[in-house]
Amino acid sequence: MSDEKLNLEEVARVARLARLDLSDEKTALFAGQLNNILSYMDKLNEIDTSDVEPMFSPVEHTTVLRKDEVKKEHSREEVLSNAPASDGQYFIVPRIV
Repeated sequence: MSDEKLNLEEVARVARLARLDLSDEKTALFAGQLNNILSYMDKLNEIDTSDVEPMFSPVEHTTVLRKDEVKKEHSREEVLSNAPASDGQYFIVPRIV
């Protein structure tokens, strides 16, 4: 008995459903690749994972956000010094009507 899980007709049917126009050569290529993937998944299913806790990611994620604290880092003069125009207290911008 063949080890194939998907035959050429099934791959061609899925390609038609996906509105893909595959040549016979491509259909055979994809059938082989899909069967390799499914065989690998069968190997993974043989592993006993009953003592493994489910996880959403294989790496630890830590939040690197800082606390939202109010602090004054720059003086008004420092901020206004970067403006093209100011009146000493506010930015001066062109009027748009």
